[in-house]
Amino acid sequence: EYSSRLAENLGLEASQIIALRRAGLVHDIGKVAVPDSILLKPGRLTPSERKIMERHPVVGERICSPLKSFQLVLPIIRHHHEKMNGTGYPDKLKGEDIPLTARILQIVDVYDALTTSRPYKRALGVEEALALMRKEIAKGWWDSNVFTAFEKMITADVDRFITLVKAAATGQG
Repeated sequence: EYSSRLAENLGLEASQIIALRRAGLVHDIGKVAVPDSILLKPGRLTPSERKIMERHPVVGERICSPLKSFQLVLPIIRHHHEKMNGTGYPDKLKGEDIPLTARILQIVDVYDALTTSRPYKRALGVEEALALMRKEIAKGWWDSNVFTAFEKMITADVDRFITLVKAAATGQG
């Protein structure tokens, strides 16, 4: 939902928005090839475990490639772990070489990972997650323009929620 709303806010075409909706559901499908001992490991991954984990975008692309309706989805699946400074995976793409749709999903995926409890970490609150993401932008990881649009969208959502809660508490909602 977040990725398609963000794409709309950024003015992407309908076909790209549909691709983002689909990619949001299946972008990590390649993790079926990653053993649970790695996926659910509570501590840091070893270099060999990390190598196995980093194959999941390529495996996911391969799984989805026969689907004719997924042609715009495939680059999102493959490149959702690239970083703007070229230190991501699997292809070490840099900057604008990373498809915009993949950069959109990256921001949403990172936010989701930060605000969701995992076996190896606690969930962060909205402000804490956004602050951490700002630090990661300073490291050159994420597209700052996409993040700025996302942050505005999330902040507006939080503000709307607070207004609804206040209205309900005062009997006005």
